[in-house]
Order: sequence, then structure tokens, then C-alpha cells
Amino acid sequence: MSPIQDIAFVRYQVTDLDRLQGFLADFGLPAVSRTPQTLYSRAAGPAHHVHVAELGPENATVGFGLLARSTEALREVAHRVGQPVQPNPEPGGGERVRFTDPCGFVVDVIHGQAAHERLRARVPLAFNDASSRRRLGQPIRLQPRPSTVTRLGHVALLVADFPRAHAFYRDVLGFATSDTYWAGAEQNTIAAFMHCGSGAQWTDHHTLALICAQDGRSRFDHSAFEVIDLDDVMQGGEWLRQRGHVHSWGVGRHIQGSQIFDYWRDPFGHKVEHWTDGDLVNDATPVGHAPITPEELRQWAPPITPEFFV
Repeated sequence: MSPIQDIAFVRYQVTDLDRLQGFLADFGLPAVSRTPQTLYSRAAGPAHHVHVAELGPENATVGFGLLARSTEALREVAHRVGQPVQPNPEPGGGERVRFTDPCGFVVDVIHGQAAHERLRARVPLAFNDASSRRRLGQPIRLQPRPSTVTRLGHVALLVADFPRAHAFYRDVLGFATSDTYWAGAEQNTIAAFMHCGSGAQWTDHHTLALICAQDGRSRFDHSAFEVIDLDDVMQGGEWLRQRGHVHSWGVGRHIQGSQIFDYWRDPFGHKVEHWTDGDLVNDATPVGHAPITPEELRQWAPPITPEFFV
């Protein structure tokens, strides 16, 4: 079993924290702590924060945090990567192991962070489908508002050395592969969706996605945040659109992972995703292997916009 339980947060560098804070509030990630140099934003769930932004001279993707299953698991990570367990100096506290992965991302594996009370949120809407009537005498009346982001679900990384990155997260941190993409020839694997190896326990289809960077530059492709349900995806998109934010692609349903998705750009061009209804897998789930084509990215959706791949 992997010592990693889940993803904890993503870390960016931006040139204007005020602009980003406004966007994140509209996206469903309110600020929870801020210093002159760093903005921490939370979701509606108990995690102390799920998004970190550091003020800097340019806009960049820096790294991410992972959640260790236990104190013992954190110490196992420290042993595997050759770095010490230290007090976490950031808001929320606890302990962390910090290291740089083979592609240059700063990774913090944390345990023991303070947790929040959950923010108030509506329950998922009952749905009257063709074979089951569950919403009886209950009309739906939604008020305009941002999506309710419940948690960070995954980060997708463009990596300069895909084989090395894949081997590191598999062999050192215990991630397991859920699906892969190939290009040109079937044996030429260039991308992998990876879940926290958990034996027979069910977990998200992917916590990390690794994609070969065609230009040789490691960076995020996107970070992805789970919302309540389909109506929450649509309602949040309407809220962002009315406030003039930049849409990237969606709404649609992926093939690998099956998520209903909607992608947006923050003010600095970073791609962020609202999603709901993703697949759950365990270590016995068969691994898929598919060609990487635009058609393979969607079961249904509008045509992919050219900027989606930027």
C-alpha cells in the first residue's frame, strides 16, 4: 500500500495575489490565510487549504502537497526520499517531508495538519431519471453563486522525463497506474493516470496524471477540484462567465476517469478544473491503454479549443 493517502494542495507563483484571490473566490476557493507573500485558499471540506499561491516576479507552477496516511507513513516517505521529517512552518502546522521530484516540482508530504469545520453546503440534488423517481414534490430552485468546491482531486503534470517521473511515483511513493496513453506505436507510453495504491480499498481514478511534455518543460497542465454535482458544475460556470473569467473547455465527460468536467483559466493563464462524478478504482482494476487523440479526451463535450493544449 502506498504511504500516500491523497493530494493535499497545489502550489503556484503569481505576480498579483489580489487578482488571484478574487478569481479563486469566484471559482469556489475562499481565502483562509494570507501573508504579504503567500495566499492560502480552502475548499468546503476539512482540509486546512488546498491552493497555495506565492508572490513572485513571474507566473509559474511550483509544486504540490501530498497527504501521508499516518505518522509512520510520513517517516517511511522520509526514508525513501532521503529527507528529514520537519515541523511544517505553513498555516495548519503538522509535520512535513519536503523534496524535489525528478522533474523539478517541489513536493511536500504532510501529516497532522489542523482541520477546519466543513463549510455549509447543499446536499447533491435528487435526480428523476427515466427508471427511478426520487425527487417527489421537491422543485429545484437554485440561487446564483459560485460552485461549492469540496476538495482538491488531482493535479496533471507535464513532465520533461516521463519514464523517470512514472518510475519515481510508482516505485518510491507507491502510486499505481489506472490508465495510460500511447502515441505513434502502442509500446510508446507517453502518459499515465495514477492513483494512491490502496490494495482493495476504492480510491479516485487518478490523484496524479503524468504527461510527456513535448517541449521538454515540466509544469502543471491543470489542477482539478471536485464540486457537489452536475448542477454545481453548471452553476459555477455561469457564475464565472458572468464575472468575465476566461473559459477553456467544457462542459463534457472524460473517458479515462469518466469525470464530468469544466476547465477555466485563472488571471495568469493557469488551467483549473471543476469536476464531478469520477471513477473509483482499486489495485485490482484493469489498467487501460489507449491512443492519445482529441477524441480520446471526451465521451461528449463541445469541440476542444486550441488554447486547451497551451
